[in-house]
Amino acid sequence: MKASLLEAFRITMQTGTVSGAAEALGRSQSAVSRMLDRLEEDLQIKLFERRKGRVVPTLEAHALIEDVERAFISLSELETRARQIREGHETNVTVAVLPALGIDFMPRVIGRFSRVKPDVGVTSHVLASHSVEQWVANHQVELGLAETPFRRSGFDTWVFIDEPYVLAVPAGHRLAELDMVRPSDLQGECMVHWTSVVAPRRLMDELFQHSGVTIRSSAETSISSAMLSLVRENLGVALIDPITAILKTDPNVVIRRFQPSIPCRIARMMPRKDYKRAIVDDFLGCAEDERDRVLALRNW
Repeated sequence: MKASLLEAFRITMQTGTVSGAAEALGRSQSAVSRMLDRLEEDLQIKLFERRKGRVVPTLEAHALIEDVERAFISLSELETRARQIREGHETNVTVAVLPALGIDFMPRVIGRFSRVKPDVGVTSHVLASHSVEQWVANHQVELGLAETPFRRSGFDTWVFIDEPYVLAVPAGHRLAELDMVRPSDLQGECMVHWTSVVAPRRLMDELFQHSGVTIRSSAETSISSAMLSLVRENLGVALIDPITAILKTDPNVVIRRFQPSIPCRIARMMPRKDYKRAIVDDFLGCAEDERDRVLALRNW
């Protein structure tokens, strides 16, 4: 399918008339009409009702236009990115990051970076780890931060964080009296779980199964900050990542070490391509500095 046909459809929807689209595209009305006919034929969808020389969009046309607009926005962004590469302009850094770092940690990194490079913007996409993998592998972003293990290839990885998960416990809970919590201490307890799509869930299930410990699941979520909020509501205890535990301090929740340790391994990922900008390394340096500053605040 030719992009020109979609463009004719898009402009017709914007202007409301074939004549308006023809003027915007620099084509004749008959040429635009033929393009719309060809698009309907290719899609096998009726896009317009012809009424006394006017075109009236169908429900199918209204349903399709959002997807077409998104496609043209992506093309526009691609053209802008290509121009930046040609001209050597360092105007934007694109990153994808898992929620554990995207909600509180990444804004701190962007703030640190903007103070050093005030003229460079940052686009941060907060995605599930498996989506971060996909975006980096497809060169949709220049830098990714996601939890291992990975299921895809096509990018280079380095360790960014390798720290154990910690246990969030409601203040006043019996486990808050312990410095170190073990699986046997959780016998019969309610627990806020990770959803099955999150990497550590399988490790945690295997640990409790091998320990012969029975726990009750009170809720499931895929975001550490949400788990912390559920703990605050006394719905149970939760194993959460250390960055969230540090940055989301709450007087109603205490953090305790857990043994045997379950590793929270987050890697930085970069696409395998020849073109790599120094500005991305500058941003990564800010991320590493902020990581070290945050981890230095842990008190468990």
